[in-house]
Amino acid sequence: MGGSSFRTRDVDEARLEIDARYYANFMDVIDRRERPFAARFDTFALGPLVIGDLSCGADVRMRFGELGAFHVNAPMSGTMELRQGGGSPMLATAAEALLLDPFGDTFLDRWSGDCRALSVKIDAAALRDQLTRLIGRPPRGRLGFEPRLDISRGPGLAWVRLARRVAEEALAGDSLAHHELVARPLQEALLNGLLLAAEHPWREELAHPGEPLRPAPVKRAMDAVRARPEHPFTTTELAALAKVSVRRLQESFREYVGMAPMAFVREVRLDRVHEDLRAAEPGELGVSEVAWRWGFTHQGRFAAQYRARFGESPSQTLRGRG
Repeated sequence: MGGSSFRTRDVDEARLEIDARYYANFMDVIDRRERPFAARFDTFALGPLVIGDLSCGADVRMRFGELGAFHVNAPMSGTMELRQGGGSPMLATAAEALLLDPFGDTFLDRWSGDCRALSVKIDAAALRDQLTRLIGRPPRGRLGFEPRLDISRGPGLAWVRLARRVAEEALAGDSLAHHELVARPLQEALLNGLLLAAEHPWREELAHPGEPLRPAPVKRAMDAVRARPEHPFTTTELAALAKVSVRRLQESFREYVGMAPMAFVREVRLDRVHEDLRAAEPGELGVSEVAWRWGFTHQGRFAAQYRARFGESPSQTLRGRG
């Protein structure tokens, strides 16, 4: 299947076109008095992806079974209200696209007549295979994605722009996008881009491939400490912020960070003290003042910990080893 520019005012013809290009469906116009039905479906198949620029003119509703593929609906205007399985209604807008799951019956409760949408079908096996290549191992279990995708900025916006440009170029006629040497890199770019833009358990690993992968609870606790190292954290409080038990947090920190949670708090605080002492002008502040600022209340213990970490006393850092 290549590219197609399809126009019709007949609902049954539109339903059959969506069936041929995407999924079996039921389509019904909600209110013909508001706007006349006038479907415009421009679609292009790019290996494991089908990219479409779709609009219906009138408000419609649609019903699907399980899609069997991942699917992104990204309105360029108007809205789409969708449900999957027994989930709550979700709204796709020009600022927030929806990434649908292959499983669970899908209901498009209202596709507004003013909605023109970028509609991308992504083969589930191809996306899993691409993720496997990127992380170097098969992902465990089902691929779970957060359905809401921010397309107002950042990676989400960049991905939508790329998909639209690819579709526009492919539908323009004698395009290089049809050539195998160009089509394959474009497919890979779109799969990679979606994996970088969407929220899923492997996103952090993809975004920072050189850094050690840490589970989300560990990352939540580490982020909280780095944001407020002066706060009097306890292991219990960090476990609550990480949304795990104290024991699970302690085990995870030992495995993925190499130290206990409170040892990590101490290391971050020592780094902040070190930075402040090195940046201080002569006579600007004292060691005790800086230590207190970052949560060290026992001066003797603090000095010993500081020397063990940096190989010099806090006062030597402050004087520039002078």
